[in-house]
Amino acid sequence: METLGYLGQGFGVATTPLNLFTALCGTLIGTVVGLLPGLGPINGVALLIPIAFALGLPPETSLILLAAVYLGCEYGGRISSILLNIPGEASAVMTALDGHPLARQGKGGIALSISAAGSFTGGLIATIGVTIFAPLLAKWAVAFGPAEYFVMMVFAITCLAGMAGNKPMKTAVASLIGLLLACVGIDANSGVYRFTFGSLGLADGIQFVVLVLGLFSISEILVLLERTYYGQSALKTSGRMMFNMKEAMLVKWTVLRSGVVGFFMGILPGAGATMASAVAYMSEKRMATKDNRFGNGDLRGLAAPETANSAAACGSMVPMLTLGVPGSGTTAVMLGALTLYNITPGPMLFQTDPQLVWGLIASLFIANVMLVVMNIPLIRVFTKILAVPYWALVPGIAIVTAIGVYGVHATTFDLFLMIVIGVVGYILRKFDFPLSAVLLGFILGGIMEQNLRRALSISNGELSILWSSPITWGGWALVVLMLVLPMYRGWRRRRAAVPANP
Repeated sequence: METLGYLGQGFGVATTPLNLFTALCGTLIGTVVGLLPGLGPINGVALLIPIAFALGLPPETSLILLAAVYLGCEYGGRISSILLNIPGEASAVMTALDGHPLARQGKGGIALSISAAGSFTGGLIATIGVTIFAPLLAKWAVAFGPAEYFVMMVFAITCLAGMAGNKPMKTAVASLIGLLLACVGIDANSGVYRFTFGSLGLADGIQFVVLVLGLFSISEILVLLERTYYGQSALKTSGRMMFNMKEAMLVKWTVLRSGVVGFFMGILPGAGATMASAVAYMSEKRMATKDNRFGNGDLRGLAAPETANSAAACGSMVPMLTLGVPGSGTTAVMLGALTLYNITPGPMLFQTDPQLVWGLIASLFIANVMLVVMNIPLIRVFTKILAVPYWALVPGIAIVTAIGVYGVHATTFDLFLMIVIGVVGYILRKFDFPLSAVLLGFILGGIMEQNLRRALSISNGELSILWSSPITWGGWALVVLMLVLPMYRGWRRRRAAVPANP
């Protein structure tokens, strides 16, 4: 009952005219950003952070805007996947496997409407999960001290490598690059300049907005300039625009299972919507023994990843709000946005700023309703946006990015630093290093250092404090598990690749 009371207060915050308008704008912007190939939710959220800050929006309004953009991108990514066979973002890759074959069969409208309904259901399941589990996890996390938080940050970083599929080493290296970037600037304790190379512009460290816009927006501009498929036209949606009851009954259990899978995958630090959509798709493919047409236009193969990635997007809010650990690359950006307002995410946030937390949770319900109401009637309108040529898109992104960075501190040094970071990010992308791991390492690096120093101050320099409680024991056990898991998977793959002796 206490949770329902807080949720009611949250709806009071989320339903103010300003926040409703902000959520509507966020869902619309997110859908457009999501359907444009290559941009994705991280870029969408990153581009809006300096704008929201410059407009002087209250913290809860800014967070509602960013969360609405995040959910909108998950909806929008399916449009280019289904109609162009070009995923708007990584989490929409699995959607293209069955979505595009359906579009080629003249069922594009059915595919778009059933994916929108799946996204809505997944978001609804996950938002209910956030409402139930976030307060419980926050109460448990109050027992965390500096040592426990340090171990949790180590676990979050090892999760990235452990869940990175076939490139755990590259993910680990990218995380270490992020940790190194977090060390740039004046040491808060000793006053020593670290890795500034004599530049006063780096004395305050690398600013979050500069890093995120450089890594993602500038590198994306360079990638877009390489693209050669901008002349490709989307398949036109024809025939029925809505699924019927028979099709709904075919996917109902798939949607419910995928929503639960997506939510719990979203809670895991570093897993995110991409992994959730892959796990849900493969699980449903194994279960579909009857009439299995996965990969050739099976509605279940479309509904599963779309439901899971929206559920994971909402689920990733749980570790961000309760532990201060981002559940995905996009929530890492949102975590950085909170720091601009001097708000520290964690279990105490539910007590110190319940208006922000419960306003955000309530806005997830509202944003999901807005998205499903907006997406189904406006399918034909959104598909026309795919015709925007890159010669118009690239300068637009560049202008918004430059204004966003310059508007924070009004220094040209930040602009040049952003360009340098963007070029480095582009090179990392070409070598298949995940940029989200760099960002997560950067976000967690400062928090890790602060908590490590606090723990060592409490223990007078004794390292034993880092494994002195049951919570830290459990944390280190999870760290070891996440380090061993990729090695075990690699061993299994090598063993499977060796032909059996006759």
